[in-house]
Amino acid sequence: MKFSNTLIHWYLQFKRDLPWRNTNNPYAIWLSEIILQQTRVSQGQPYYEAFITAFPTVFDLANADEQDVLKLWQGLGYYSRARNLHQTAKEIAFSRDGIFPQNYKELLDLKGVGTYTAAAIASFAYNEPVAVLDGNVFRVLSRYFNIHSDIAAPKSKIEFQNLAQELLPEKDANLFNQAIMEFGALQCVPKNPNCQACVFSNSCAALQHKTVSILPIKLKKTKVTIKYYTYLLLKDESNQFIVQQRTGKGIWENLYEFPFIETSHQNSIDQLKKIIEQKTFYDQKPIDIMLLNEKPILHKLSHQHLFIQFYLLTFNSQLPDSKPLDSIRKLPFPIIIYNFMLLNDFFSE
Repeated sequence: MKFSNTLIHWYLQFKRDLPWRNTNNPYAIWLSEIILQQTRVSQGQPYYEAFITAFPTVFDLANADEQDVLKLWQGLGYYSRARNLHQTAKEIAFSRDGIFPQNYKELLDLKGVGTYTAAAIASFAYNEPVAVLDGNVFRVLSRYFNIHSDIAAPKSKIEFQNLAQELLPEKDANLFNQAIMEFGALQCVPKNPNCQACVFSNSCAALQHKTVSILPIKLKKTKVTIKYYTYLLLKDESNQFIVQQRTGKGIWENLYEFPFIETSHQNSIDQLKKIIEQKTFYDQKPIDIMLLNEKPILHKLSHQHLFIQFYLLTFNSQLPDSKPLDSIRKLPFPIIIYNFMLLNDFFSE
């Protein structure tokens, strides 16, 4: 089809030189796809390069300590991806002798691998003719064909998947899938695309109908929960701090953090200080309580907005299980806490 040929021709001229495109090794491709889920290429590439250097084979990743994997992932967000990455590496290394599934259907059995990721690995590593469907593909197809279906609706996913599959040239599945995603990332961008310079300027239905700016249509809104966290930095006489590992299911599972108070509403500085003064820590009371950031830090997650404040609590005795700064720095933290530590002088001592 002319659309597919034009798209591939554009891609061969303008594609970015990305390291995971220079291989058909399923491990490297899988690693890149997990890292790039809900992540821009510019943000994800340094993480990919760090991971492929630290863990050049699936066996290296499988044998790594989870804490080291999470530390390397720190700042990328969606930490369940890192935990699934590690678990899947173990399965492939120890249950499959290091051999990845070699088709779309079997790839779907891997933890953390959904329909898009399975299609990407299958086509990029094995050139299996399975069309990928991600945000870029939705945008390109909805505009080119002027489709007004709500892409958040399950039936629309089937509609777009079937369309992408029809357009996919069977012998060039790898090229086409790379091309349509790259076209959405570089040319058919979400806002203010340069349509006059587009190779489809004479055939794009949305351009002809002046609907480029409203497509694709996505009606479903994500419900956002607001929470207030007050982190307590307990510092003892040895200049050591208390940190704890978050357990249970959640976005920060197995990451480290300071003890904290969580509320569903914002307290005043005086109210927070009174709450802290009423608490006892290891049968001790702090000799000093100091607010470190008067204005709460807003940390936006996919389904949560966190307003965060930090208090330094100083004790004149040793606290049990406190850790020195050099060992704390090596632990994986949520990036909002890690960045706060970097900005405060007493953590660089």
